[in-house]
Amino acid sequence: MKAVGILCVLFFTMWATPSIAQISKEQAKERKVLMKSSKSELTQKATKVARKEAKKLSKEGWTTTPGTLPIEKQLDKAYMMSYEYDDNMFPKYIMGEAMSIGENYDAAKMQALELAKQNLAGQIQTEVTALVENTVANKQLSQEQAASVTQSIMASKNLISQSIGRTISVMEVYRTLSNKNKEVLVRIAYNSNMAKEAAKKIVREDLEKKGDKLHKDLDKLLGW
Repeated sequence: MKAVGILCVLFFTMWATPSIAQISKEQAKERKVLMKSSKSELTQKATKVARKEAKKLSKEGWTTTPGTLPIEKQLDKAYMMSYEYDDNMFPKYIMGEAMSIGENYDAAKMQALELAKQNLAGQIQTEVTALVENTVANKQLSQEQAASVTQSIMASKNLISQSIGRTISVMEVYRTLSNKNKEVLVRIAYNSNMAKEAAKKIVREDLEKKGDKLHKDLDKLLGW
């Protein structure tokens, strides 16, 4: 699969340190797939749409740091991952993007990554809330029960963000502004199944703390 081949570099850049024993089964499975892919595909020419977008970004002053992939190849990864689906035809990855400005590159990058995680957490909240609304529509959950779960979801954004594990860095570019500050744009990806598991754990714990027995039925009710 071309998308997998293009992504194999992520194994060496993002996932080289932790051992298999320290990661989830989902992560281990993904890494094995990446390891089997051919690195030669990284040298293939970027898609036309990626080259066009890269040209536009370059004109706006965006560039990459030494050692990172060219903008067009980074965009290729982003596009490929955006169109990957699991066996149930749901997006395999949730993508988060953010920009930040700082006096130096490292500070701007760290802030952008934190904001991108918050962006991911917000999307996870939205997905889980939609699941709750669907259960109400199907009369599997009462309005009162739904309100309790939704309240836990809406109060958990920071906790979800903190619980997000190692993300995949899909894109990282920067530009120097007129005042010499650095503006950094990052795009990160997180496995959808892992995201739902993180949200489920936090919502369960919150409901349990409030003495709400509904947490025992979440798997069945929300299809997790």
